[in-house]
Amino acid sequence: MADLLGNLRAGDTRALARALTLAENGDAAVLDALDTTAVPQPRRVGVTGPPGAGKSTLVSALVRHLRAGGTPKVGVVAVDPSSPFSGGALLGDRLRMAEHTLDAGVYVRSMAARGHFGGLAAGCEDACDLLALAGFDPVIVETVGVGQSEVEVAGVADTTLVVLTPNAGDSVQALKAGIMEVADVVVINKADKPGAQRLEEDVREGLDLRPHPAPGAPHWPVPIVRTVATDGTGVAELAAALAAHEAHLRAHGLLDASRARRRLARLEALAREALAGALHGQGALAGRYGALRARVEQGSLTPRRAVARLLDGVI
Repeated sequence: MADLLGNLRAGDTRALARALTLAENGDAAVLDALDTTAVPQPRRVGVTGPPGAGKSTLVSALVRHLRAGGTPKVGVVAVDPSSPFSGGALLGDRLRMAEHTLDAGVYVRSMAARGHFGGLAAGCEDACDLLALAGFDPVIVETVGVGQSEVEVAGVADTTLVVLTPNAGDSVQALKAGIMEVADVVVINKADKPGAQRLEEDVREGLDLRPHPAPGAPHWPVPIVRTVATDGTGVAELAAALAAHEAHLRAHGLLDASRARRRLARLEALAREALAGALHGQGALAGRYGALRARVEQGSLTPRRAVARLLDGVI
């Protein structure tokens, strides 16, 4: 496995593809190797927003702009929704980024959400680390189309970009608590359509309702950028806004703190995942859980008391 990661670092695209597939499938060998390797910390940009906002087209335009401006390698992790019935995913985001297929400086990895909530896929963090190991900087993470509360992308990105479009229903719904509170940059895409000005006014009102930093604490005034991703309008301004936010984080010493919180969030997510697996595994904890589960099913024990007894055997 060390050879695989070594080849990946040397620029072997096939090694990167294989490592990504193994990591996504939870291969212990590649994940252990990743844990014992010093992984670079490239910029991470999260892109989220409701379905139909044009996120993939916007990401493709942003990648084009960055490459034209001299960025050596840009990585993209694009998460697609999975069918609740078949479990399959179209992975259509890659189709909207087909223009970069022959560009060796761009790598697009599509991932199925596989029922994972929050707008991301379970293996998204590992995919970002592998792209970082292969020298891609920045790494852009595009979520599935999200609603008001799927804000997990903010936990994996240094800068979170929220994409909205005019006349996509009641704009007040798009501005409710949750998705707008994690926005570092707001994009009004398809800004050539009617309603862009009204949406911008609503967004500004929504941003004014966000909690204000404590007196003396660094304040980032969230910019609103209008774009038309299909023809590249506004993409240069968007790239400038992303660069300005990164500069703000670095100038105020916030980048390291943000990444520390990200590591702790990752720890908690992995702990939850491991505990859930242990409950349904073959060990003593699974046996204890099975017995308590049977009593809850029979009605002789409440779920809350069952959890308390389960924890008595753990902590």
